[in-house]
Amino acid sequence: MLKILKYSFFDLIRSRWSYVYLLFYLLLGCVLLFLNNDLSKAIITLMNVIIILVPLIGTIFGVMYYYNSKEFTELLLAQPIKRSSIFIGQYLGVALSLSMSLVIGLGIPFALYGLFQSNEIWDFVLLLVTGTFLTLIFTALAFNIALYNENKIKGFSYSILLWLFMAVIYDGLFLMSLIAFQSYPLDSFSIGATMFNPIDLSRILILLKLDISALLGYTGAVFQKFFGTGFGLFISIGALSLWVILPVYNIYRKCRKKDF
Repeated sequence: MLKILKYSFFDLIRSRWSYVYLLFYLLLGCVLLFLNNDLSKAIITLMNVIIILVPLIGTIFGVMYYYNSKEFTELLLAQPIKRSSIFIGQYLGVALSLSMSLVIGLGIPFALYGLFQSNEIWDFVLLLVTGTFLTLIFTALAFNIALYNENKIKGFSYSILLWLFMAVIYDGLFLMSLIAFQSYPLDSFSIGATMFNPIDLSRILILLKLDISALLGYTGAVFQKFFGTGFGLFISIGALSLWVILPVYNIYRKCRKKDF
């Protein structure tokens, strides 16, 4: 599996799109930090970009890499190599290359700005951690979609629909449900519904770390009471980890049974 991971990783590192992805975050970080005196506002702006862009890029890159390397994958399947090693190695290669572009692209401007000597270092670390989790999650979901759909058009369509649902539609349904059942106690429902969307969960973790949960009203107070504690943070990281583990396990299960 390590050889497959190494090949996929360096194959993507040599791609010009990886450099474009890295340079985008590098320029964005430089512009926000050196043209904005308020570091918290810069981190919030970065959060809004990462929360939307990282899942989209992870989904598209995951689907594209699976379909583009299909012939090479079939060649590997003819060799005495475990199927799980091939597909999980490819997944890790894609996810780690995208994560590295994100971390390096944002890390360089923050290092030049001297953030590592300021009090906002942990806010920045949480931003990178959630961005890495989102990359791992949506790349794994993209591989699952591609494994279940041989047709490229269907695969791309389902992957974009997944991103659209998680990033936009889910929030709308969540707000509508809160309005429709506002006369009922919705504390547990709000926390549970947040766990089922890694994008919302990542956004709330960063907002609470920046101490601006008061802007979220009563819902913010509920989130602060749960996610603001050490136990809540542990549960949140555990939920994000499950969002990684379960799709990866399904890749392992599906590739062993799939007829190529």
